[in-house]
Amino acid sequence: MMARAFLTVLLPLTAFALLGACGDDKMGEEGSTGDSTGGEDTETAPTTTAPTTTPTTTTPTGATSGDDASGGTTGDSTGDPTGDATTAEPSPYNGEPLPDADDGMWNWIDFPEARCRDGSGAGIGVRYGSAPGLVIFFEGGGACFNALTCGANPASYNAGQFAGWAGGAGNEGIFATGNGDNPVADWSYVYVPYCTGDVHAGARPDGTLPDNPAPQQFVGYLNVGHFLQRVVPTFLGDVDHVLVTGVSAGGFGAAFNYDRIADAFPGEKVTLLDDSGPPMSDDYMAACLQKQWRAAWNLDASMPAECTDCSPADGGGIVNLGVYLGMKHKGQKLALISSLGDNTIRFFFGFGKDNCMALFPDTPEQKFTEGLNDLRDNWFDMPADTWGTFYLSGQQHTWIGGGSYATAQSNGTLLIDWVTDLIGGSVSNVAP
Repeated sequence: MMARAFLTVLLPLTAFALLGACGDDKMGEEGSTGDSTGGEDTETAPTTTAPTTTPTTTTPTGATSGDDASGGTTGDSTGDPTGDATTAEPSPYNGEPLPDADDGMWNWIDFPEARCRDGSGAGIGVRYGSAPGLVIFFEGGGACFNALTCGANPASYNAGQFAGWAGGAGNEGIFATGNGDNPVADWSYVYVPYCTGDVHAGARPDGTLPDNPAPQQFVGYLNVGHFLQRVVPTFLGDVDHVLVTGVSAGGFGAAFNYDRIADAFPGEKVTLLDDSGPPMSDDYMAACLQKQWRAAWNLDASMPAECTDCSPADGGGIVNLGVYLGMKHKGQKLALISSLGDNTIRFFFGFGKDNCMALFPDTPEQKFTEGLNDLRDNWFDMPADTWGTFYLSGQQHTWIGGGSYATAQSNGTLLIDWVTDLIGGSVSNVAP
């Protein structure tokens, strides 16, 4: 980790000179509270050799350089991993690199400028690896857009909760270092906990809701901007592949934050893997519900400014973000995992039923399946060989956080093999 140690000294000096509920996931299911451990499926997780998991807590010793929480773009940001990174503009993420640590050990990093929904502090987990790859993982755990959903959504997250996660689920599924079939086993990891209720996409400090007037810090997108101020200087130039991924709310969050992360690593492979966060079209994810989310979390401020179709007048159109990502980053690989009957996402989408007046939120399984097929066939179809999908039968919610990552299969294809192909640069559409 000599390069990181060197950057820890060099970059601050440079900045000063420039004056600049039924799933497999154990990292936070929809409706989880407290430590956001979520539920595990009935499958047995593969045997792994766990690294040292007792996390250390590190508080930054210096202020983050710059105050841009929203981030910015670098160069022309075409997403072509074969491009010449030397022609890119200087990165807007110029904060102090993260502290160095031994490979294989989870560490907690406080970010004083980041906030959870209740106004308490926030941070990230970091585990360095031996390979030149980086996983940026967004945790799931519900959403907060009315009194009912907010009551089942975690509003805080601290180092103690992270220590509990790191000692267990932090070594399972896609995090497993001892699984030789895991294509990212020896990569570095950044774990973004979820405590803002806004699918990591909010830009509305002190927000209120019609039936929940207490101020809420819907600042997930702003928090990620703070995190990137230090994550990018830590890994830029040291990694040649970044996997942006997450589960459920974190799957949506990975998609919402993918564009600026891809821009932050110009010339490198930046892959998107969205587990159980399908951004369906308005026929299946009601425009009135999307309008509620936009108002609650100020989503329009999180959309790429160039995506003119991402913010239509009726409040729908979130599906166009997927189209935009595919066209702008056509040199990259983007992918979605989902059950055909995901019972958790069906519940949340059900709030849009009856023009958002549903007494019992739910989406029929057949309609949800139709929505997934519509997404694959009509929105993720262009440009060719950019988007891939992996659909599974049943109602399970989330797949990559536990044993199902290694054992689940669809139509004879193992999920972990499909992810391996994705990392290798090959996308495909798999369905039962």
